Amino acid sequence: MLEEWKTTLTTMRRGGVDLPLAADRAGPAPLTVQVVGQLRTAMTDGRLAAGERLPSTRALATTLGISRTVVTGAYAQLFAEGWIEGRHGSGTYVADGASRAGTEETAGGPPAPAPVGRGTQAAEQGGPGHDLIELRPGIPWVAGISRPAWRRAWRSAGTGTPEAVPEPQGSAALRGALSGYLRRSRAVRCAPEQIMVTRGVAGSLGLIAAALLRPGDRVGVEEPGYPAARAVFAAHGAHLVPCPVDADGLVVDALPAGLRLVYTTPAHQYPLGGRLPVPRRQALTAWARATGALIVEDDYDGEFRYDVGPLPALFGLDPGVVVYLGTTTKILTPAMRVGWLVAEPELVARLAETAGRLGEWAGGPAQRAVLSLVQGGDLERHIRRMRHEYARRRKAMTDVLGAGGVRGTGDAGGAGRLLGEEAGMHMVLRTGRDAEEIAKAAWERGVAVATLTRYYTGPVTTDGLVLGYGGASSGEITRACQILAGLA
Repeated sequence: MLEEWKTTLTTMRRGGVDLPLAADRAGPAPLTVQVVGQLRTAMTDGRLAAGERLPSTRALATTLGISRTVVTGAYAQLFAEGWIEGRHGSGTYVADGASRAGTEETAGGPPAPAPVGRGTQAAEQGGPGHDLIELRPGIPWVAGISRPAWRRAWRSAGTGTPEAVPEPQGSAALRGALSGYLRRSRAVRCAPEQIMVTRGVAGSLGLIAAALLRPGDRVGVEEPGYPAARAVFAAHGAHLVPCPVDADGLVVDALPAGLRLVYTTPAHQYPLGGRLPVPRRQALTAWARATGALIVEDDYDGEFRYDVGPLPALFGLDPGVVVYLGTTTKILTPAMRVGWLVAEPELVARLAETAGRLGEWAGGPAQRAVLSLVQGGDLERHIRRMRHEYARRRKAMTDVLGAGGVRGTGDAGGAGRLLGEEAGMHMVLRTGRDAEEIAKAAWERGVAVATLTRYYTGPVTTDGLVLGYGGASSGEITRACQILAGLA
């Protein structure tokens, strides 16, 4: 342990300069927020460069004198945002491009989106500069947020009295407002006492894992699936069990025995994009009832659908076996760091007790800002604008990459090459040759894309590119997709 601690201090130096980190238990921000903020700053200002190894969660927790759970939560958050990446059998490293991304703010507006994991190592030093077209997934349209509404929200956030003792379950006013919002937008009927305000999906998953899982518990995760969810559960000692998906999402009949819980993205399977049909939803909740397992439903972009109206959440079928997760990351900005979970009151109380014990809760000012946006109707107006804008960007992408738009191998033209294009903020382009090579060639031509590789734990059975359309205009998307069509 001593040798590991010494190595950690060495890897936390840049050019022989100590990287100062501190954990202030008396500070206004939760400990995880403090660690995330300090590491993010160190990466953006260059003190931690791309490729540098970070200490293990155990070593950093020992150095700072805090719980390992706090550090694993911080790493999970940075992993979800794309700042860091894991290398099998080697450790955790600063992701390529993180130190170049920055977190500058637009004057009078929301912070620019944090970088996201690109699923490829194609972004090498010396690549394209300012004219890069960003098609990586997970980046929302932050420029579309109404500046007056944003300023009103943060003025409202600044007028509140600082909480001497924060409410681990979250602001009662915000929970009440979210109850109405979720009923209107996602057909989730719940009372305020069934809602807990969290620091986003990673924060919600961390609390669920800390409160409900014991080391060795079997947790089902979609394969391919969301890497940050796997990272959170693994950090808490869970035994991860890959669960297959097909064109419709999670294959319920193939769920293995002995699962304590299963994590799923039924509205728009991440990353392949399948929509879990009603019969499978009913089968999934029946399976949970029969086995005693818990379903964790991540509704990360359920507000966005373009062929029909958004599907109601899985939670509505059987609230007794489902925990519903939502977040502002995709509907506002990753910088907001506010999310929510909905569950039975007894489970929410247990999770709130865990949050209080670990010091894991969303910041008061951010909660008040979200409350202002919900109460004033600004959030729902913004989502309607996003839906229209994303529909235009989606069309620009499918016009080029849809049927006949790309060279096919085994297909007629490009027919059947796109997956998950009916909903969300991204789609998958199946490729006729190695996706990593295509991603590298695209980067050299000024287009940033992700590949499916990072979403698998085992063999990659679908080779393709994951293309987001939140970070580029319709014109940029058209130009970028023309480049991709020539490569794929």
